[in-house]
Amino acid sequence: MSDTASDEGAYEAGADDSDSDIVLDDDATDASVPAPSDEDATGEPPETGDEGVASTPPPRDINITLFGATDVGQLREHNEDNFIVADLTRGLRGLEGKSEWPVGPKGLLMAVCDGMGGAAAGEVASQLATDIIYDHMLAAAGHDNRDQLALDVVEGLERAGIRILDESNNNRAFRGMGTTATVAALVDDCLLLGQVGDSRGYILRKGRLVQVTRDQSLVNQLIEAGQLTEEEAEHFEHSNIILQALGTAEVVQVDLTFVDLCRGDVLLLCSDGLSGMLRDAEMRETLMALDDPEVACQTLIDDANMAGGHDNISIIVARFDGESLKPPSDDDLAALKYQKYALPGWDVEAMADAGNEHSRDTYDYIYDDTPSIEITGEFEVGPDVNWDDVLAGRYDLTPRQEPASSNMLMYVALATLAIVIYLLLR
Repeated sequence: MSDTASDEGAYEAGADDSDSDIVLDDDATDASVPAPSDEDATGEPPETGDEGVASTPPPRDINITLFGATDVGQLREHNEDNFIVADLTRGLRGLEGKSEWPVGPKGLLMAVCDGMGGAAAGEVASQLATDIIYDHMLAAAGHDNRDQLALDVVEGLERAGIRILDESNNNRAFRGMGTTATVAALVDDCLLLGQVGDSRGYILRKGRLVQVTRDQSLVNQLIEAGQLTEEEAEHFEHSNIILQALGTAEVVQVDLTFVDLCRGDVLLLCSDGLSGMLRDAEMRETLMALDDPEVACQTLIDDANMAGGHDNISIIVARFDGESLKPPSDDDLAALKYQKYALPGWDVEAMADAGNEHSRDTYDYIYDDTPSIEITGEFEVGPDVNWDDVLAGRYDLTPRQEPASSNMLMYVALATLAIVIYLLLR
């Protein structure tokens, strides 16, 4: 079911605070954002900011061929997934029949969100997430360097989580909703990924497929703790429990990672409706065999449905090309792995040694891998759970039960109704 986002999961070839109302439209275009000026399009490097962080001149010769698709699957009645593709330079959102995307000075945004909460709440949460992340990234003060872009990705996810939680608390119909979110963005040859939940990001390079995000799920924690093997995880009864989602807690810990892109790299973003149905080797074979991202997306969706289609399926496939990207060497192939991205002021190794407390440029930020949500699917984990007990298998994860008093009231009501019907029919 779950790789540990390391080389162990790789396969070798041949061997806004937005105040807008809730909108359920899949795509939108913000025509009020002007196209980049001729000066922007020249590719002149931006000046160094006041904080002394050197801006990274965005390479202008990076071309991306991509496609995204979503499918309800075989068992669900409605689709709670959403995805987004957006050119932040021109303020254009949605595929609109367009498959080739240049990387402009404000960058490119892609995201997959897998909603949860039942009824319509899951799709509301995932739509809110895509809308708020897009609005925040579009309004953010420039993306002319990757550090600023990375900070905006993190803050966009945090804002989306707060807004979804507010909607959940203020509207009974949306109570308990949430969504995963895996965001990919780039302004140069460094692909940034922000992760909350268990939707995934993969990179295919020269026949080798590597998961470059880390599942924030119980099953992945158990694998990493040595309590489950990869084979056992495929049949683990609590595989639907995730440890974080947007909208289920006031604070989320965004896992920020990166990939230094090479020419010919292929990005796969997907919800667990795909990764839960197909092995990594199967996805790799499809991506290697099919150059057209649209055909690859549809084939992967068909394969997931043929394997059972137990959940909604959302996919974005993007192929990277252009003279600004170097052809991959053997060293580049070996270096492909899950890698944390450290913003200015972040020292990833020191964070681990010092209890993960560090400050970011604008405010104190606590980077912590401690699980921060309690529930997804049909199972509950209490807020005061000892996670050492969970990882050691000493915590009883049982289906939620209705209180006994509620069951008794239901039985009394049914008995009363039966008596009334009997008397009326006499």
